Amino acid sequence: MRRALAVLALVACTTGLAGCGDDDSSKDGDGGTELPTKTIDVTFEGDDVTPNGDRVEVQVDQPIELVVKADEAGEIHVHSDPEHEFEYGSGTTTLAPFTIDKPGIVEVESHGLEKTIVQLEVK
Repeated sequence: MRRALAVLALVACTTGLAGCGDDDSSKDGDGGTELPTKTIDVTFEGDDVTPNGDRVEVQVDQPIELVVKADEAGEIHVHSDPEHEFEYGSGTTTLAPFTIDKPGIVEVESHGLEKTIVQLEVK
């Protein structure tokens, strides 16, 4: 009888632990769920850039990746705090992901063309 009670108690404890367990592999450092990377395609053709000043919603601390297709090399500037500057070559370049840790509107620009590529609406 004692053995049966011990097995029953062990099963109950194990089930309780499994139900309360938490897999941290899908969590960020703040205890929230990990955010998917937001990929923004950018195309430079001559003096034109697409998108051209569009507003794109992103979340605080969401990884943002710019995939640039360009007919010549250039630089992108992200007016965040801290600021980010990325160089790209002709052809297709995938820039290193970055995050923004404060809500607000952050402009992403081509200083060479003096144009706003996108406005990141960080929520």
